[in-house]
Amino acid sequence: MSLNDSQNPAQDSGKPQRKRRIRTWTIIQWFLIPILLVGALAGGLVTGYVVLGHREFSDVLQFSTWKHVYDLVFAP
Repeated sequence: MSLNDSQNPAQDSGKPQRKRRIRTWTIIQWFLIPILLVGALAGGLVTGYVVLGHREFSDVLQFSTWKHVYDLVFAP
């Protein structure tokens, strides 16, 4: 025979049970940190390709540019 949580004599000490609540900072961490990471990646791409590489910004957004970079880095 199993006891439910409300019938457990060890937990019936008269204290109200604490409900677990999600804090605001936890929600901010789940959304803000990935947004900041994506922003840092985009900023690094623009800085490296446009500022240091003296290329056009529109080239940063093209898939063929990054395929070419990948092929240069990982070429056998």
